[in-house]
Amino acid sequence: MTDARQIAVALRYDGAGAPTVVASGRGQVGERIIATAREHGVPLTENAPLAEALSTLELETEIPERLYVAVAEVLGFLLRTSGTRAGP
Repeated sequence: MTDARQIAVALRYDGAGAPTVVASGRGQVGERIIATAREHGVPLTENAPLAEALSTLELETEIPERLYVAVAEVLGFLLRTSGTRAGP
């Protein structure tokens, strides 16, 4: 059974500007976003309040300044746990 409350948001960050929302969905769409990320080795984390806030943004939109700190914390966590280093 699909949990209609399941939400997923995918961000892209290339180091220039702010991260951009590239996918967002609930229920089956959210589950597919998660499955696709796993298939491609994209690190995942859970943060329901942040996902809810990000899900209100249009696709290809940079995150607003009010979410910078929360997104930076998630990106930092993902970089640390994936073994990827930021910078040179």
